[in-house]
Amino acid sequence: MLIAHITDPHIMPPETLLMGMVDTASALERAVAALNRLEPLPDMAVLTGDLVETGAPEEYAHLRALLAPLRMPTFAIPGNHDARDAMRKGFRGDGYLPRHGFLNYAIDDYPLRIVALDTLVPGEGGGMLCSERLQWVQSTLAAARDRPTVVLMHHPPFPTGIRRMDQAGLSGSAGFAQIIRDHPQVERILCGHLHRAIETRFAGTLAGTAPSTAHQIALDLRPEARLAFTFEPPGYQLHYWRDGFGLVTHTAAIGDWPGPYFYSRKPAAG
Repeated sequence: MLIAHITDPHIMPPETLLMGMVDTASALERAVAALNRLEPLPDMAVLTGDLVETGAPEEYAHLRALLAPLRMPTFAIPGNHDARDAMRKGFRGDGYLPRHGFLNYAIDDYPLRIVALDTLVPGEGGGMLCSERLQWVQSTLAAARDRPTVVLMHHPPFPTGIRRMDQAGLSGSAGFAQIIRDHPQVERILCGHLHRAIETRFAGTLAGTAPSTAHQIALDLRPEARLAFTFEPPGYQLHYWRDGFGLVTHTAAIGDWPGPYFYSRKPAAG
């Protein structure tokens, strides 16, 4: 099974640049084209939040138009820039989002189970796993202990060292860690929010963030560093699952690069 992972597209209304300089729509178009060119084609694409910039319905309509060419099913969760009701309406036709409450759900139709968590706190940059959401993930994981599982969430449950982003971190991460520790079927926790590829061990499994399809957060680990973004190459991740071997993650940059050049099989001279 192959999962394509994109995150943080921050889509604006048509013909609008984010912060007056980031063309997030064109960036997502390039990401969709890159995924569609993959062979083999991924079984699904997952989007780990900050789908749009302000949560406006017209942004979700624009997002859906940009995602429409994808040749694989897509599953999304909200980030801190999203709005539950507008997202629910925007993705209503796909049938996997709950009609009320938090946008938590599980997908059981693939060899690798998908458990998706809503960490959104309206109006806040940081996220939360409250007692209701922690109970939901506990019961959902406990219902299928024999199924290898990937958990999706926007806010990473671990500190990254990028201080300003860590200040907008995840409340409830200690309780979440205990739940994950008690469910060793969780192969990986896939996150967004950081606009970078970062990974660590967490509660007996691996957790990581994927690069944004648009702009990246500057890698600056100084405690006094101001939050900044760069035009480093955007990217995506591919999570390759084989029964009996587990999950392998590849991080790829989106862009037009020279190659591929094939290695020669001619014997070396002399």
